[in-house]
Amino acid sequence: MRDPALTFIVILVIGIAAGLLFDRFAGPSWLARQFAGSNRGIITSALVGIAGALMGYHIAVLLALGTGLVMAVVAAALGAAVVLFAWRMTK
Repeated sequence: MRDPALTFIVILVIGIAAGLLFDRFAGPSWLARQFAGSNRGIITSALVGIAGALMGYHIAVLLALGTGLVMAVVAAALGAAVVLFAWRMTK
């Protein structure tokens, strides 16, 4: 990807989507949030997903794993998944 703005937007969208999907499917249930008072919300999950997507993309660039949109999407998605999983394990 040659355009840095497009790369940044793609990484943001992937990070937000990963965070929202994580919060929806792997986060605490609605009932658990009501009783336990979980303070990890949708916004926090989206921000952690963005951080993971940025980390995954930049690690892939540093390791020269490839160029183009496919590499950016795969690296960002893997980075977001790993960071979101690690974030959940710290709870």
